[in-house]
Amino acid sequence: MPWFIRRKKNITTPTESKKDVQKGLWYKTPSGKIIETEELKANCYVSPEDDHHVQIGSEEYFEILFDDGKYTELDANVQSKDPLNWTDTQPYVDRLKSIKKKTGLTDSIRNGVGKVNGRDIVISCMDFKFIGGSLGSVMGEKIARAIDYSIKHKVPFVIITQSGGARMMEAAISLMQLAKVEAKLVQLSDHQIPYITILTNPSFGGITASFGSIGDVIMAEPGALIGFAGPRVIKETIGRDLPEGFQTSEFLLEKGFVDMIVHRTKMKNKLKEVVDMLMPIN
Repeated sequence: MPWFIRRKKNITTPTESKKDVQKGLWYKTPSGKIIETEELKANCYVSPEDDHHVQIGSEEYFEILFDDGKYTELDANVQSKDPLNWTDTQPYVDRLKSIKKKTGLTDSIRNGVGKVNGRDIVISCMDFKFIGGSLGSVMGEKIARAIDYSIKHKVPFVIITQSGGARMMEAAISLMQLAKVEAKLVQLSDHQIPYITILTNPSFGGITASFGSIGDVIMAEPGALIGFAGPRVIKETIGRDLPEGFQTSEFLLEKGFVDMIVHRTKMKNKLKEVVDMLMPIN
């Protein structure tokens, strides 16, 4: 039939003129609705259909919280070494090189300083896409340096957690960072500078068991999973079924583990409100 006959045999459209749909132009919400990524970004990466808080990284959080998305990154060039010569399924140095190239990050946390509704604040934000936001020597060192900056300049300090726990490739060196960070937080407290934690999905392992749970005020995003071990491990250990919604931020608010649940679209204003309450400007 003539409908299926290509009359013009030579197609001369140059490759650069062909139109393709850009990757990432659309986002499918957990409820199945398709929305434009620009709409998602405008709503602080919260899908308007079901209020699902999409997992985002440090760049997106800095963009949301700092005025006009402007900030100065601190200690950007601090990078991990391989003190244990880890060579399990893949050498640690090769894993680091690969993940740095893939993500454009130097490690699992970034420090930024800028204004939040006109108030200077230092924020350390984890990135889950860098080896699961794992705690290693660089994370401990960067947090320590961010605290030093807060003390020197007398500005509040915030940590946004997003981690699976300690980085096994650094073994005991990783676990030593817990004590290191908590010692620095004591210095922060001695200078009467507020420390606020924002727990996002997921926040697990030593992060939650240590400095993630000792903020002067502990915030959490809606629906975030927060705990030490995962629910399957806990269930197998105690041999009992777990309560419904176990380890969600809503469950932990009810039990008093977190102080407040804050929607991401309201996080900036709430953060400024809490900071002003804890450290009024004279």
